[in-house]
This record gives sequence, C-alpha cells and structure tokens, in this order.
Amino acid sequence: MTRRVPLPRWTGTLAVKAAAFITVMCCALAALLGILVHVSVTDQTVGQARELALARLKDATSAFESGDTLLPGAGVDPEGLPPSLRRLAADGQRGTVVGRHHGRPTMWAAGPADHGRTLAVEVDYSQQAHTIAGLDNAILWSSGLAIGATLLVGAFAVTRVTRRLHATALVARRISTGDLDARVHDPLARDRTRPQDEVAAVAAALDSMAASLQGKLMAEQRFTADVAHELRTPLTGLHAAAELLPPGRPTELVRDRVAALRTLTEDLLEISRLDTGRERPALDAEHLSTVVRRAARAADATAGDGTRVRVVRDVYVETDRRRLERVLGNLVANAHRHGRPPVVLTVDGPAVTVRDHGDGYPEYLLEHGPQRFRTEGGATGHGLGLTIARGQAEVLGARLEFANAADGGAMATLTLPQSPPTTAEPPPESSGPPPPADRS
Repeated sequence: MTRRVPLPRWTGTLAVKAAAFITVMCCALAALLGILVHVSVTDQTVGQARELALARLKDATSAFESGDTLLPGAGVDPEGLPPSLRRLAADGQRGTVVGRHHGRPTMWAAGPADHGRTLAVEVDYSQQAHTIAGLDNAILWSSGLAIGATLLVGAFAVTRVTRRLHATALVARRISTGDLDARVHDPLARDRTRPQDEVAAVAAALDSMAASLQGKLMAEQRFTADVAHELRTPLTGLHAAAELLPPGRPTELVRDRVAALRTLTEDLLEISRLDTGRERPALDAEHLSTVVRRAARAADATAGDGTRVRVVRDVYVETDRRRLERVLGNLVANAHRHGRPPVVLTVDGPAVTVRDHGDGYPEYLLEHGPQRFRTEGGATGHGLGLTIARGQAEVLGARLEFANAADGGAMATLTLPQSPPTTAEPPPESSGPPPPADRS
C-alpha cells in the first residue's frame, strides 16, 4: 500500500496550478524550439566545415599524387587523426569527423593514400564551435526571459480570475453562516453589454440564489410571526376558560394542553424576533456564577430534579442577564428532559458547560446544529429550546458548542465574551425570583 506524501495547502490553489502549468508548457516549448534551432544551425555549420575540409583533401590528394609539397594542415598518417577515419581510409573511402587536436576543435577529412597509408587534412573548427556555443547561450537566455515574461503575464491574468473566485467563495461562506444580505456584485455580471465569463455566471447565479433564499426565509418568518400573533388571542381566551372549569382530571388535561400550546406560541414569537436580527442585549456586569446558580434554581423549580453547580474559576462578565438565564435555562431543561441525572453546570472562566449523563446528542445536531421541529431517536419536543438558546447566544456575542462526552452524556459549552477579563472569587448566592426555563 503506497502512502501519499501530504502537500502544503497552498499547492492546491488555482493560481499555483496555473503557474505550474504555464511554466511547464513554456519550458517544453522553449526546449523544443531551442533544439530545432540548435540542430538546424549545427547541421549548417558542420556541413560548411565538411565541404571545406573535403575540398582541401581533394587539393592535398592532387598534390600528393603529383609529388608536390603538401599544404599546411595536410599530411600522411598525421598525429591525432581519429581512429575511425583511419579505418575508413583503410577501406578505401573518404570521410570527415569533428574532434579535438592540440586542445582545439578540429574538422578532420581523410582518404586513402599509397601502401595502406592515410592522407588527412585538418581544418580549424574553433570559430564554428564558438558560434554554436554562443547560439546555445542566446537560446537559453531568451528562453528564460520568455518564460519569465509569460509567467508574469499569465500569473496576472490568472490572479484576476482567482481574486473574483475568492470573493465569490467568501460571499458563499457569509451566506452559509446566515448573512443573507451578502452579494458578490461581480462587475462583469452587472454589465450586460460586456461578454460574460464563467466566473461572472457563477457570481450571478450565487446572487440570484441568495436573493431567492432570502425572500423565502423572510416569507417563512413573516408567516411564523403572523401565526403566533394570531394564536395569542384565542389562547388567552382558552386559558381563561380553562381556569373556570370545575376541578377534576379532564380540567387538568385541558389546562396542561393549553399551557403547552401557549409555551409553543411564545417560543415561535421569540424565534421570529431572533430571526429578524434586530435583537440587542441590555448589558449589565455580574459574576457569572451568580447567573448560573439562578438558572439552576429555576430549572429545579420546573423540572423537579437536582442540578449541580461547580465553579472552577469565576469571572466578572458584562452581559444581558435575562438572555443568559434564558440560554442556560433551556440547556438545563433540555438536559433534564432528554438526558439522565446528574446534570452538572461547570463555570470555568467565561465558559459554562452543561452536561448530563444520558445518551448524548444525535449526530445530525452535532453536525448541523439544533434545528426547529426536528427530533430523532424517539425523543419528544419541538427542537425549539436549543434553537432559541443558540439564537440568544448569538445576540450575546457568545459561542455555543454541542458535543458528546467520551464517557457518555451530552455537553453544551457556552463561551461568553468577558469585559474586563479579571478573575473573581465566587460571590454569595442572590435570592432573586427565578425566570422560567424552556425545554426543547
């Protein structure tokens, strides 16, 4: 089994891939053109030198056969003659070869002489060798400059595209986090007179999708708010009528169902207010442990089960106490309803952890967060308690995270922004009236 070597994250970007592709293609093209030019010029230069060497060999052969003195550079069995030419001349043929003689490039031409000897001439090949070497250097320098210029131009063009793609991805992430007002507004997508590329098409599609999604969500929010408002008046009448019924088991059932329906209606109204995004916290400074103990007492009054509070490190926080108690009350009520005791609230700095010892949160909640009117595994409820807790935490600027403990049980951790971040001793418990806690 082969193991793949992990690569840095920046190697996966489109700009790096485009730059690598442009570089490879430019290098391949430069190498191909350089080889073609080198081969062409070299063949031409060597051919001219070969013709000159053969012409001098012909003159030397005429002089040798007539008994005249050989010209300079010609001789019989000269020193340094390549062995391949000696064998060729021994076979009665003529030939040429490029070699080195006395440290200089030399073009040799040789042919047969009498008594098995070899008549050869040498032509200085230094000038032609320098010409070819200079041509090779010029090819290398020009190829490097061409690759660099092409890479810069290509990187500039690709960067313009990747910058637009990056902006589109950022807007998509903002939309996924709930900012439905985010739009790309790509210049090419807005100007219909200019040719549209693929990036402009993606940006236009994303803007259209965001606008459509925003319209549908706003319509859903208006519908939820309208329904909840319309239900309040008849529910108030039902509650008043139920109080007038004679004591008995049927009356208790009616009152219980009316109370549950009123709670659901109030939850829907609260969610509709949170969905508008116009909720603002009323900040006040207080010890965090005081708010936690107050929320625990409220949960005990509603659920009837013991809730433990453990203070590891207390802090003085500036927050909206009512909203914070609402968040903690919903988390504790959810732990009592869907988990198993003991339910423990742990204060450690600006973080408050609510843990039960039940079966833990379902997988969909850990992956996507709480969703209204969705429950699994035979659980009861409407899923509104945790949804409200998350919405109120966002109003407080806090971070609410859900996880399952390694040894079993659900854990909800609320991390508050603290101002100032100073450590304080646990204060005495206050005796204010407990607020109502909601259940999911």
